[in-house]
Amino acid sequence: MQKRKRQTGIGKAIAGVGLAGLVGGITLCKSKRRAGPMPEINAAQLALAAELRRDVEGLAIGIGARNVWNVEGYRAAESLLARELAATGRAVQRQVFAAAGVECVNFWIEVPGTKRPEEIVVVGAHYDSVDLPGTCPAANDNGSGCAAVLAMARRLAGMAMERTVRFVFFANEEPPFFFTEDMGSLVYANECKRRGDNIVAMITPETIGCYSEEPGSQWYPLPLGGILGDRADFIAFVGLSSAGKLVKQCVGVFREASWVTCMGAAMPGSVPMVGASDHWGFWRNGYPALMVTDTALYRYPFYHTPQDTPEKLNYEMMARVVEGFWVVVARLATV
Repeated sequence: MQKRKRQTGIGKAIAGVGLAGLVGGITLCKSKRRAGPMPEINAAQLALAAELRRDVEGLAIGIGARNVWNVEGYRAAESLLARELAATGRAVQRQVFAAAGVECVNFWIEVPGTKRPEEIVVVGAHYDSVDLPGTCPAANDNGSGCAAVLAMARRLAGMAMERTVRFVFFANEEPPFFFTEDMGSLVYANECKRRGDNIVAMITPETIGCYSEEPGSQWYPLPLGGILGDRADFIAFVGLSSAGKLVKQCVGVFREASWVTCMGAAMPGSVPMVGASDHWGFWRNGYPALMVTDTALYRYPFYHTPQDTPEKLNYEMMARVVEGFWVVVARLATV
């Protein structure tokens, strides 16, 4: 994708802004920055940060490249993640399909709802890495998202929630499968639609490990430049236009649960990258869906390069984000 010009000098743009706004046909949800400094990280958050680092390193260092051109790595990633899901005490389910002559697998655990089990919340991330001439360890894209799904599964799999929650890992998000019928999340969403599954919300953590308080560290696709802040110190909830209600709901709950600044946007597909993750296949099937992201290439200079390695990630900020994220999921599963 064409690199966008950095936007600078707008660090105060979100200060004092309420929950929702409309700019050029794009629905924006912007939380206020909390007054005063962020509290010191606590023991539970430090433990979570260490857990996230371990899982990212397990994928990026222990395995490395993992896609249909690196089948051994693909199988190793599937085995690692499925083993961690099974450790929650829930049975791992699998959906097998073929792409590029290779057996590909989506897999998940399900936590049945106690009151409205027919209403389903899906939390899922892709576990494949982009294929490059030089091996991409894919620590941020999307080892960080996989680590977040595991962290939430470990904490929520034993909870009694009114709605059913599925924690899913998808194959084949990266090119050349991106936006094609062989994209794992689309294969999964198509089958959900065929069965008549009532998915009330789908959220995918996509590249969530990069943060900076430096001015000019954040930039945006047009037409958002100049509207939002220029520091890469927030997390974003992003969906296509039909997900506006879900975006607002998630931003509202996250702000109650976390000190990390969050922003949200529901935008038409013409805005670059708004559909650029596994929520796209669910949107195509009429399900409300969004991604949670650090905005990837709009702040992370190592996106889709061999330099996407674990030491580049900010695990303490990731822990604060994931801590707020699982509150969002728990609330979606009980409203």
